[in-house]
Amino acid sequence: MKKEKEAAASKRKAPSFSLQASNGEKVSLADYKGRKVVLYFYPQDNTPTCTQQSCDFRDYNGRFAELGVEVIGISPDEMKSHDKFIAKYELPFLLLSDPDHKVAEKYGVWALKKLYGREYMGIVRSTFLINEKGWIVREWSKVKIKNHVQSVLDAVVEMG
Repeated sequence: MKKEKEAAASKRKAPSFSLQASNGEKVSLADYKGRKVVLYFYPQDNTPTCTQQSCDFRDYNGRFAELGVEVIGISPDEMKSHDKFIAKYELPFLLLSDPDHKVAEKYGVWALKKLYGREYMGIVRSTFLINEKGWIVREWSKVKIKNHVQSVLDAVVEMG
């Protein structure tokens, strides 16, 4: 089994964005200046792997909050889908809607994918740890779900 690709220290400014959020407001990365953020991109609400990923972040959300970290999920799904997903799985953090995949493109996670010989454009499951100054300090690409959220939590603890 392939291990998720991890870049220990990206040393790049997190691309800015402003997207519709599950709380009914526009949310920008700038809103979180001075706070750590875990930003995770996932392909689609209510699919098995995306559900597991989101529920893992839900289950660890209290620990992230204790460490002063905001968790935010982004997918191309519309708000109506996000609302159902949040209600069904009691997700305690914001999900943002990126239907035109502009933010995904800024973060380099909108890419050509292959499934059963078919090629298509889609989200590469990825997570970014952003520090209080808006810099990406860690990123995980082609994420495999098992133990991923624990790896992210460990990285948060390491950064202090």
